[in-house]
Amino acid sequence: MSTKMKLKGNWNEMKGKLKEKYGELTDDDLAYAEGQEDQLLGKLQKKTGAAKEKLSKYLFED
Repeated sequence: MSTKMKLKGNWNEMKGKLKEKYGELTDDDLAYAEGQEDQLLGKLQKKTGAAKEKLSKYLFED
């Protein structure tokens, strides 16, 4: 997984969409620091059970 991924759009807006789609996510689950995309994906995958590729496509630009 590339560490040069960039989140699409505004992160606060994206967090709201993720919480709506996956109601079990908390603010702690969605804590994001630049350069920690892989950690974020791992956390989300573990919490939601969604495929890493699906989450990556949803969150990141190609």
